[in-house]
Amino acid sequence: MVWWAVGSRMRWWPLGLVLSGLLACSTPLEPARRESARPAPRPQAVAVAPAPVVAPPASAAQPAFTTPVAPQSSVPSAAAPAVAPGTAAPYGPAVAARFPDPLVNFRTPAFQPGRTSFTSNAEVQSLLRALVRDGRPGGSTVTLLSLGSSQSGVPLEALLFTRAADPQPAALVQSGRPTVLLIGQQHGDEPASSEAMLAIAQDLAHGRLEPLLERINVIVMPRANPDGASENRRVTASGIDVNRDHLLLKTPEAQALALLTRAYRPMVVLDAHEYTAVGRFLDKFGTLQRFDALVQYAMTANLPEFVTRASEEWFRRPLVAGWKAQGLSSEWYYTTSTDLADKKLSMGGVQPDTGRNVNGLKNAVSLLIETRGVGLGRLHFARRVHTHIVAANTVLQSTAERADDLTKLRAYVDNEVSSMACLGEAVIQAAATPSEYNLVMLDPQTGEDRTLSVAWDSALELRALKTRARPCGYWLSQSEANAVTRLRLLGVVVQQIDELGEMRGEIYRETARELGQRADVRGSIADSGGVLKLQVQTVPALLDVPAGSYYVPLDQSLANLAIAALEPDTQNGYVANRIIGSVDALARVMARPDVKMTAVP
Repeated sequence: MVWWAVGSRMRWWPLGLVLSGLLACSTPLEPARRESARPAPRPQAVAVAPAPVVAPPASAAQPAFTTPVAPQSSVPSAAAPAVAPGTAAPYGPAVAARFPDPLVNFRTPAFQPGRTSFTSNAEVQSLLRALVRDGRPGGSTVTLLSLGSSQSGVPLEALLFTRAADPQPAALVQSGRPTVLLIGQQHGDEPASSEAMLAIAQDLAHGRLEPLLERINVIVMPRANPDGASENRRVTASGIDVNRDHLLLKTPEAQALALLTRAYRPMVVLDAHEYTAVGRFLDKFGTLQRFDALVQYAMTANLPEFVTRASEEWFRRPLVAGWKAQGLSSEWYYTTSTDLADKKLSMGGVQPDTGRNVNGLKNAVSLLIETRGVGLGRLHFARRVHTHIVAANTVLQSTAERADDLTKLRAYVDNEVSSMACLGEAVIQAAATPSEYNLVMLDPQTGEDRTLSVAWDSALELRALKTRARPCGYWLSQSEANAVTRLRLLGVVVQQIDELGEMRGEIYRETARELGQRADVRGSIADSGGVLKLQVQTVPALLDVPAGSYYVPLDQSLANLAIAALEPDTQNGYVANRIIGSVDALARVMARPDVKMTAVP
């Protein structure tokens, strides 16, 4: 729901109805600013990724089902022990009793009788292939998408589920039917996310979720970081955190996800993770994490306001209700730095580097779900997987129910973002808002709730730290083919200048620099090398643009993503991360250019 002004009164209108009215108007609504107060919230060149490879159907896919989800009681069940036999709990039985196993069964590899290990990479590959099938008349097609290989050579794969007659990416995008992308295990030490995605894939192929494919398409990538999974390690083989690499695209793992979103343009993305349940929280606060699930949607500078509203009204609220109906607790996502002297808690980061925020800047409803799992091994594993399954079920159901509204939302937001070129201001750097919060945690001895008043950085309302006039586009030197490759992989439109011309714009003048590290709310980001922390001034200039150089227009739907990559004085920009050689290799174009150009494929 949204407030909508009518005369001197304020009325409460459904967001879908508002969007229908806006799309009927010839003049776009004045852009809303995400940063205004709103409660609620040079490395090696990148190889051009190929189109997804379609694998042939398996000859005989074996049916596999999860037991239907039934409402759960928050009271521990004697029939389902809270702690798996042989698992050493990092806390006492009173705490463990707060997290009983659900009365459901799973048929994924890690839940086979007597199993004590997690599902292996080979088992993931085998399960995905067993689910592949051609669409029978009136039935569903399940297609294996090959997206390259991890750094150690493990296939990066996903399954596409659809009832569309033509499952090719362009046809699915043109159909207007929403596509949902479900991602598991970007961090290798978060296994419940992967196991849940495998169970969801089983139910989409043969189970109770298959009827939803009448309204939506679904892509499931259960294990986005197989190298990390095999080593039970957060980061990729190179030591880079893939979930901070979605703008820079240094890793093949991040490139694979970029390829998926460019090809299929999902309207909804769910990124499944696990969070640290004990560790530094116990050290800092003398308490344990209480909640089964933490949730947050995209919250970053220049995010379209209607995407935020849809994320809250159409998805987060049903998620919370769905968990509650299953006896599962939830809260906004939050974390804390690795510095034990720092007692502040922060909602998820507001930098345009995570999957959550980058997909938001691609105008998708982008959701992060985290279950309490890092550091617990197989403890409460069934409950953790169940929590993710409830979330995925809810998101898929909400998407199916809102399919028409989501299609309208995408059309409106794409047009709105494109129409903002050359107008107003863009936020170059934003930050969360310091506040206080009453957070419920657990006493490590008694298992009882303990409410703490904590310093809390809220991402629900962002502070604009640096703004600039929004340009019409950016000019890039002919030398910056590496940056162009990455922009194209993200889906950003880039044009190459065919002949010598002029553009009115602004150049950057560097006034200071120092070496530093990218950082997020947890501390320094696992990355390959530091960043250049630059200070710049913009200077009006008439640009001589040679043939072969590039122009990135902002009258496109991914304009806000281009801004995040190309402004040089932020920690995530391509200059700061040496993808673009220097500030002399790019400029802001402040008037629509009149030169001959050709789109870069």
